[in-house]
Amino acid sequence: MRSASKMGVLLLWILAAALVAYSLMLVFLSNFNMGNLMVWVLTAAITACAIWHKPLAGWLRTGAGRVVGIVLGVLLVAYLALIGFVAVSGYANPPTGQEQVMIVLGAGLRKDKPSMLLRYRLDKAYEYAAEHPDLLIVTSGGQGRDEWIPEGQAMRDYLIEKGLPADRVLAESKSTSTEENFAFSLDILKERGFSADTPIVYVSNAFHCYRAGRYAARAGFTTVAALPAHTPWRSVLPCYLREALALAYYWVFKTSTSGPMHAMVGLLDLNKRFFYK
Repeated sequence: MRSASKMGVLLLWILAAALVAYSLMLVFLSNFNMGNLMVWVLTAAITACAIWHKPLAGWLRTGAGRVVGIVLGVLLVAYLALIGFVAVSGYANPPTGQEQVMIVLGAGLRKDKPSMLLRYRLDKAYEYAAEHPDLLIVTSGGQGRDEWIPEGQAMRDYLIEKGLPADRVLAESKSTSTEENFAFSLDILKERGFSADTPIVYVSNAFHCYRAGRYAARAGFTTVAALPAHTPWRSVLPCYLREALALAYYWVFKTSTSGPMHAMVGLLDLNKRFFYK
């Protein structure tokens, strides 16, 4: 029993050390966002458990501690179930090849170049667009505080540089959320003679596809398919932690423009001024 306990503590310390190293990597290689913040909070919690495991273990055996432990256990299981749903739901609505428009959703720039996460989306979009030459592409994303140009413009430039004709790629450069990605893209499409009934396929990373599909429907699109791109390994943990929370938030509030998270997102956006000049 004692050896099993020592092994558990050792594994806890290994996990804490791995998370500390991972968190430091995110500081230098990734933009500041909610997903990274969640990783840092998780790292602090696991490290605290490793340092104070003895008093914590004793307290969890008490009446109040036992109740807290059960509640935390239930929440952990529910959160893991959400992450599992996020992991598989992105592949549930594949394109048929009959779509007329592709909307590529933004995912952040590093100065004026697409982030690694966004490059995965753009490369997937290019691959599909090359196979379907009649498809019109809309790249959608506004300009963040730490970005030199609008995402939609940088995404369009990226696809044209890879070989797509310039007249096939339109840029939507004002949106600040997934909801606005679809709403503003629909406005552009209507100017080109399309409508909400036009069959579309949108491109995002697999973890984001389910919620993006719900927002596409809210914008008015009636025939929608998802083209999921992979997620770079260094982004998996923050992206899936954040998306599970965002999905729960969506099921409660249905929109990112209301509820307590809206104010939190605004605060995090302001903090980019400190983290990224």
